[in-house]
Amino acid sequence: MAVSTDQIAYVHDLFEAVGGISTRKMMGGLAIYSNGIIFGLLHSSGQLYLKGANGFGEQLEKLGATRWSYKKNNTSKAVQMPYWTLPDSAADDPSEATALAFAALQHL
Repeated sequence: MAVSTDQIAYVHDLFEAVGGISTRKMMGGLAIYSNGIIFGLLHSSGQLYLKGANGFGEQLEKLGATRWSYKKNNTSKAVQMPYWTLPDSAADDPSEATALAFAALQHL
């Protein structure tokens, strides 16, 4: 399922204070950029993810986030992606979401 215009508007509203927000549809989901640098994803399921580079993923885990993984080609091998779920507390709190987005960008 592809992302909707309402979901795209939600992403822009949630991260507006980060500045330079742009998005690009890809593989049914949405890449989220600040000034051309990708820091997050919106999965086609509606789940928001932040990039957890250089130790930031561990910080997100302490906030209750989980790492995105999937099974490759119907095998038992799990592929770990460098993205963690946006903590639930930030999903409806633009100030918290913005702070986490800035932290994700600082760790790139």
